[in-house]
This record gives sequence, structure tokens and C-alpha cells, in this order.
Amino acid sequence: MLIQRLLLMAAMLSLSISALAATSVTPPHLDRQKLPYGCGSCHVGFNFRTGAGSDGCVACHGNPSKLATGLIGGGLKLKDIEAEFKKTYRHPVFDAPGLHNGNETLPETDPRAPRHAECVDCHNPHYVDPANRFAGIKGKRVGNLTADITQEYELCYKCHGDSANLPGRYTNKRAEHSINNPSFHPVEGEGKNLAVVSLLRPYKEKKVAPNDVSVIKCADCHGSDNAASPIGPHGSNFQYILVDNYSTKDNQPESPYTYALCYRCHSRTSILANESFKFHAKHIQGTNQGLANGTSCYTCHNSHGSSDNRYLIKFNPAVVTPNARGVLKFAEKGISTFQGECFLSCHGVDHDPKSY
Repeated sequence: MLIQRLLLMAAMLSLSISALAATSVTPPHLDRQKLPYGCGSCHVGFNFRTGAGSDGCVACHGNPSKLATGLIGGGLKLKDIEAEFKKTYRHPVFDAPGLHNGNETLPETDPRAPRHAECVDCHNPHYVDPANRFAGIKGKRVGNLTADITQEYELCYKCHGDSANLPGRYTNKRAEHSINNPSFHPVEGEGKNLAVVSLLRPYKEKKVAPNDVSVIKCADCHGSDNAASPIGPHGSNFQYILVDNYSTKDNQPESPYTYALCYRCHSRTSILANESFKFHAKHIQGTNQGLANGTSCYTCHNSHGSSDNRYLIKFNPAVVTPNARGVLKFAEKGISTFQGECFLSCHGVDHDPKSY
């Protein structure tokens, strides 16, 4: 047993040396000024098969009042990540203990594998530093090889992309964000639509000026509802671990709060003025004819991307169904002319088609 532990510690030391050589600064977890007890700060009683679980991480990154005296040095003050995992919507880091395996491969290839998440699925503690939160994480597929992750979306795709064990109600986010789709939110690259009239500055369809923002990150929408909390989609009081409220429910009053997430980038004034679609206000605010309180943006748009249509148009089948002739489609009438036809049935109204 002693020999085994010494071999494991030697392997860990080799990994630490490699990490130091790969970066111009000492990663925080290998810095004795920050962790006076060195490797022993994390690895005393460590289970190398499972990765020890996330309890070891929150010994330092959890409630500061529970931090053991002298565990971290230099007056270092860390944010409480543990509190994020106590929110209503969160990554299930403490919900499914003991399922992680240090040798597991992501994306999952076994549809029977139980879904779970651990801190080490998203962070490599030997390499991570403030300048590169994804340092040392493998998972990006390049042909038959697996390369280091360099972009945030590549990390998200490890579990939310091509995993064989995606739950029934979840979809492949890599496929939805593909730049080969007719439309997509610009995560992997700039979007195709050159006329998004509702965009608020600094967001632009294409980057022209230095301050223009034409590409966004998953974390722009998914993360804590508290801006002072640690960065990342650890937990939120808003559904889908969102930074702001976004209701996907049908038949509800429109308000700045109902679609607060959308209104971070898209002008509510422009949308309700029907500048891009002349029935926007009618749809989301409702009328006295059939739908008193309007329907969600989600009824007509997929916020990640659409493999079917431009303008993120992908109908929610829970609300939108084929029309009386069995047709369900959107037909654009001219590129960027804001004209088209809808063939569908929605809230008892048959569209065969409805033109605008």
C-alpha cells in the first residue's frame, strides 16, 4: 500500500512539473504561497479512482467560515462557489456523489451511463489559472484525436453535445450552434443574419469597430443570477442556470422581467414596435382574440440555433402544430426583407398560410 501511494505521489509530482513547464506563471494550486501545505492540501486521504469528489474543492472554495485555519496562505480570499450549488437550478455536483470515474471519457459513448458532474469535469486543478480557466482539459475532438480545450463552448459540448446519454428532453447543443445551420446564436463564430435590427450596442452582426461584440459565450447567458458570484454556470435562481429570467411558458403577460435575458441584447422597444416582424407585439403581448397574455419567444425561436430556418425560427411542438392540411413550416419571402409565410396551427388559429 505504501509503495502504491508513493508511486501515485510520484506521478502527481511529475504532472505538477509538467504543468509548471507549460505556463509562464505557477498555477495557483501548485503555488506554496497560496497553498502552504502543497500537494497535501488536496491529496491527503485522496481517492485516486474517483477523483475524491467535490467536497475537497469546497474545503477552500466553499463557505469561508468553514475554512480550516492555515489551509490557504497570503491572506487569499476565495469566493463561495458552494453557495451556488445550493440554488434551485445548478449543475448536479453534489446531487450524484460517487458516480465520477477518473478514467471516464466525455462525451459519453454509453447511453446507460448515469449523468453526473464533478468539479474536475470542467476544471483541471493542476493547470488552471486565472488567465486560462480551461488549461489542461482535454475533450475537443480533432478527427480521431482528443486535443486540449481552448474555447468555452468546447467544454460545454463535452456533456451537452454528442453525449450518448442525453436525457430525452435535452438536445445536442453542438449541433444547434453549428455555423453550418441557417441560423445560430454566434457562439462558434459570427452569425449569418446581417440585419438584426433589435440589437443593442455593443452587439453587432459583424465586428467593424474595436468595441463591437459579434461573438458571444455560453456564459453570457448561463451563469449565476448574482454578478458578484464566481464566474461560470455553477448555479442560479433562474431556470436553465441563466443569468437572468427567461420564461418559456405559454399564455403569460409580457414584461421586462418575463424575457429579461433576451432584452439584455435585444431592444424591447424595437421588438414591441414590430421593427423586424410586424406581429411581434401581438404574439408576445397577446390580444383579446384567443390569447389574452401572449406566448413566449421560445414558441417560435430556439435560442441556440435552428437547423431548419433563418432567424432562429424553430417552433415549439408543445404549442405549435401542423395546420389543417398537415403542414408545419416557415417560408421566407426574400432575404432580410422581413417578409414570410407561416403554415401551422397555433392557439386555435389555422395558418395556411398567414403572411406578413
